Amino acid sequence: MNTFSRTFEERIIASGFSFVKVKSSLMAGSADAATHEVNPWLTAVSVLAGTFMVILDSTVVNVSLPYIAGNLSATVEESTWVLTTYLAANAIIIPITGWLANYFGRKRLLLLAVTGFTLASFFCGFSPSLTILIAFRIIQGLSGGVMQPLSQAVMLESFPPHERGRAMALWSLGIVVAPILGPVLGGWLTDNYSWRWVFYVNIPVGIAALMMIQNFVFDPAYIRRSSARVDYLGLCLMAVGIGALQIGLDQGQQEDWFSSRWITILILVAAVGLTAFLIHEIFARAPIIDLRVFKKPTYTTGVFLITVTGFVLYGSLIVLPILLQTVMQYPPLQAGIALVPRGIGMLLIMPIVGILIGRVDARLLLASGFSVGAATLYWFSLLDLSAGYWDYFWPQLIQGASFAFLFVPLTTATMDPIPNAAMGNATSIFNLLRNIGGSIGIAVTQTLLARGRQRYANILGAHVSSYHLGVQEQLRRLQSAFAARGADPVTAAQRARAALWGTVQKQAAILTFNDAFRMLGMIFLVATPLVFAMRRPRSGHHQPASEKPAVSQPDS
Repeated sequence: MNTFSRTFEERIIASGFSFVKVKSSLMAGSADAATHEVNPWLTAVSVLAGTFMVILDSTVVNVSLPYIAGNLSATVEESTWVLTTYLAANAIIIPITGWLANYFGRKRLLLLAVTGFTLASFFCGFSPSLTILIAFRIIQGLSGGVMQPLSQAVMLESFPPHERGRAMALWSLGIVVAPILGPVLGGWLTDNYSWRWVFYVNIPVGIAALMMIQNFVFDPAYIRRSSARVDYLGLCLMAVGIGALQIGLDQGQQEDWFSSRWITILILVAAVGLTAFLIHEIFARAPIIDLRVFKKPTYTTGVFLITVTGFVLYGSLIVLPILLQTVMQYPPLQAGIALVPRGIGMLLIMPIVGILIGRVDARLLLASGFSVGAATLYWFSLLDLSAGYWDYFWPQLIQGASFAFLFVPLTTATMDPIPNAAMGNATSIFNLLRNIGGSIGIAVTQTLLARGRQRYANILGAHVSSYHLGVQEQLRRLQSAFAARGADPVTAAQRARAALWGTVQKQAAILTFNDAFRMLGMIFLVATPLVFAMRRPRSGHHQPASEKPAVSQPDS
């Protein structure tokens, strides 16, 4: 081990932390395997730093879009491509991460990805036009996409099975907390500095991640470049299919879905492209994605459940901020701060879950997470326009705790039957479908909110008649109030009618949000029994720390 690595590790140990050390045969850029004694927690922090930065960037830009549009002479609708292109590029690269890691080497790929993401962040902040900004956001998405599955694969392999629960607790904390903190950080940087600092803030994190990956991450011996031909056809079909799907989902509600020829074409291209891709990959000699991993029922069930979890997590992440800003009139920064309790709940419970998963059946923890998560979503559906900050604080805090019981056991149980050599491919698919589930969840909830609000406004408005005595009395009170503030009778009457219609719209909005929360809660509730279709992970049993992780037997 080099001097920097040894000195850094000795300082951490001297600070009072006790870590488990493992020895493994690793390959550092050549065919000869070299043995490196690396603290697995240092490896975990090294790969997680970049991953946290990437996921943070998926939401940190949201609140800055109006400022970006104004500064770069674009419309707000045009500025949404800053987010759409990033997510599309991210989704395209994630599923081929396992193949790229075998082709270039895992460590080399991580270094390239962090370097590309950091440089692209600088040029995003320096962009003089929206076109240039979008171009570098695509580079950001392509660079950042490989970090999520790679970080998960590296952490799963760095720890023996009985330690993986705690490792996944740390990884899951970063994965879930990052999108929650994104709007808060983005709002604060934009309000106090400039939207450009939303990108510049990545630079020091990227440099630190580069230094740590260089010193604490090494390739395992089985990572070898394949001599088979590159599956260019599969690569093209996947890129077109996933890219079209991601853009179609992101722009669907804005373009009114299938009434738009553009969205119809995108969805058709996605359906044909992805179908052709799956058929091609089944028969390809050297596939970009190895679909044989789905022969393991536990893995297949886990991937379906992470898709459902992504749907509900990202769906609820978009519903609550919109509710707080449009209905409850929270400023953007305050709305972001109001979402922090969910992160606090995860932060408090995640270490406990990491300990429990070595002692309790992961499926029981997972079932409790789905059940409590469903209960908190139903709790949200009971709130009305009189709800205050603390009415939203407690269900969020408990919901954060329930998500802690979801991500760690689900990741551990899903990856348990996967051998280390197939871990990169398995984590790539796992992360891809989590993101696609999130994109579908956002698209569905946005559509539900837009159309539900119109439906309820029509229903409630039909009962607000100028011939109704109660309505007449309410209009007189409002007109008197506006007149008392100096309005003439005609203006006061107009303002009274506008205020009454505003009340109807607010009531329609809160009913729509309640429906959205109930829908998300019901999805969690229906998914709960599927947990027991998974096999109990071996990771739940104690094993000696020195024991080398065994190659998984076929899942049955």
